Amino acid sequence: MSADVVRLDEATLFELFTVVSLFLVALFGTVIAYQAYRGYRRNDAQSMFYLAVGLLLLTLCPFVLNVVLNTLTATDRIVTVFAENLSRLLGLVAIMYSLYGQH
Repeated sequence: MSADVVRLDEATLFELFTVVSLFLVALFGTVIAYQAYRGYRRNDAQSMFYLAVGLLLLTLCPFVLNVVLNTLTATDRIVTVFAENLSRLLGLVAIMYSLYGQH
């Protein structure tokens, strides 16, 4: 399998906006997760910890998985999509647990 590499000087405006938006989702998700973690530390609230973990799995981890799997390994696209979706699913489970779990 050969990877389709797009150089920045050859990327379309849509491709650049896509990468920037993915980066911003990861950045904002990480900032919000950090604030939730601070709330956990300050108030010793387990639900805030699970919220922070869920947000990281939902926002930062899929971005990191995409970058790592597509640049450092020669995995099929389906493996990358599966890993991203699994991370998102686990993030949603952690957020659900933070809201409805017994802490």
